[in-house]
Amino acid sequence: MARYYLYILRILNAFLFIWIVFIFLTLFDFNAVLVTAENQFILVDVIETLFNLLSYALYGFLYLVVIILIALFALHFIWISSPQLFSIIALFFNKFLGMWFSFPGGNAPNVIEIPALMFDELMVLTEEIYLLVFSILFILSIIYVIKGLFNSDPENNMKAIKYLVLMIVVPLIIFGFIDMLRLLNAVEFFNSLDIINLNELEDPLSPLFNQLPINDIFGFFGSAVTLFAILSYIFLEFTFQINYVDQVTNPSLKRSKRLETQLSLLRKESISITANVEKVKEEAEKRKEELGLEKEKITKFMQQKEEKLSYIKEMIERKKLEMEEQKLVRAASKTRRLGRYVDKLFRQDPEAEDALTASSSAPRAKSLIISTVLNSIFRISVLVIFSFIIIHPQIFLQFLPPAMTESIAMYSPEIIILLLIPIILLFPIIAKTIGYVRQRSLIIQIKQEEKVQEIMASVGDYVKKEEAEDETVEEQTDVEVEETIT
Repeated sequence: MARYYLYILRILNAFLFIWIVFIFLTLFDFNAVLVTAENQFILVDVIETLFNLLSYALYGFLYLVVIILIALFALHFIWISSPQLFSIIALFFNKFLGMWFSFPGGNAPNVIEIPALMFDELMVLTEEIYLLVFSILFILSIIYVIKGLFNSDPENNMKAIKYLVLMIVVPLIIFGFIDMLRLLNAVEFFNSLDIINLNELEDPLSPLFNQLPINDIFGFFGSAVTLFAILSYIFLEFTFQINYVDQVTNPSLKRSKRLETQLSLLRKESISITANVEKVKEEAEKRKEELGLEKEKITKFMQQKEEKLSYIKEMIERKKLEMEEQKLVRAASKTRRLGRYVDKLFRQDPEAEDALTASSSAPRAKSLIISTVLNSIFRISVLVIFSFIIIHPQIFLQFLPPAMTESIAMYSPEIIILLLIPIILLFPIIAKTIGYVRQRSLIIQIKQEEKVQEIMASVGDYVKKEEAEDETVEEQTDVEVEETIT
């Protein structure tokens, strides 16, 4: 039953991620990153740009190789360096060899123009890669969430949410940097460096990020941005609950399957054990006959020395076979009795099979459901409360003196962050304290176990020493008795 609860959690988590994706699509404009201004898919545009770079590079390389070879031959042959030869080479490259390549302008460029053209293509490529990164991140998120459905490792689902969050964080960082440059009137200066044109970058984020209703509590928690954050946290909460349920139930499930297999083998062996016993006896008799171990009169083997040794050898072989046969018969008898006892126990007690297979040792689904619901509600409530407090620091400011609360500087981001430092550091401090206490108790337990092992080892050595002394005393007494007898 607990495993069914695990599968239900996985299905709920999958539907929850679909809900997260739908909300994410309201916050992120995919049309701005999938299609360029010329209504062409960004992936196709990236491939074309790379192809143009490769064409320019190969064409320029061949052109330079020919020019270098001509320069080397010109040192020995003066007629090679004539202007007519260079014009012939230029005509060959422009009219004939250039037709093998595809250039954006259509015509083959001059060798002097190639560096500038390649630089322009690189500028275009940087803007295209900026847009292509979002598609790659979204595909990676889908891949990892699919892996998370079939694997209880929370790392997969964490990566899925991480890539979605990165699709929001990257534009926020870039356009925050652009806003900072605008304050310094340095946007045009940055564009003049020919690294990337900041004015042509697409902003895929929705205006909802700038329209968060902070003062309206219902509007705040009903906004798409807040819902995306809360649902992402619930998704990760369910992910860790799935991992916990799997770790708790999986060992008992494996143990139960292993014991069920052993019990089924015991039933089969106990049913066919009688035939096996007869078969063992028949094989033992056949082996005796093959070895020639039929009974003979002892006087027949006492006539010669070699016959005496053969008789002793045959008697030893006979004894070994009888011992093996007795062991197999005893094992078969015990197996048959154990099988009858287990069948009788299962008929008398219907719950005995669950107890023997350890299936009842797995945690109950009811307790897991209660634990999951209560813990999730508690953590989500704490998250929502602290989020609202962090966004509304006026709750803390009203307890301060009027000289501080009436100051304009109190509402600056620096002061608000300073006031929220105790809340920010509360959870790491609690986590470190719990970790330290657990580590300390584990160290104490290990030391106690080591002391117990040392005491047990010393006791064992003492017992061995006493036994050795007793043996030596007994040997001495036996020797004395033998001496007195002799």
